[in-house]
Amino acid sequence: MENYYDWIKAGHIIAMTAWMAGMFYLPRLYAYHADVKVGSEIDKKYCLMESRLLKIIMNPAMVAVLALGLMLLYVYGISNVGLWFHIKITFVLALFLIHGILAKHRKTFIKGENKKSSMYFKVLNEIITVFFVIIVVMVIVKPFDD
Repeated sequence: MENYYDWIKAGHIIAMTAWMAGMFYLPRLYAYHADVKVGSEIDKKYCLMESRLLKIIMNPAMVAVLALGLMLLYVYGISNVGLWFHIKITFVLALFLIHGILAKHRKTFIKGENKKSSMYFKVLNEIITVFFVIIVVMVIVKPFDD
């Protein structure tokens, strides 16, 4: 498996990029969607766009990130990771949680029961961005590496 480390890492980065693109875009769609009339044509269009983004891009990409990340950890060796990894994985797990929250919000939009404001979704979008920056810094800089 070590012979494929670079291929696994490339796949992980590709999957992470696809997942993060969705994680950045879906809350922005929700922010716009929160301001439209329930039952309108644009409401239906947003529901379709959000559903496709989540089911076709984000969910498979998230699963690939997890699977490939576990493969990388296996090859890299859990004994070789430092504090940077623990910080990174904490924020990755938080992104998994946010992904679930975003999926739940999609259901409220479909039912016409969204109670969140566009500002809520914009702030959530910024939180995702901050988490992404922390994760990238931990992986590239490894600031707490011994």
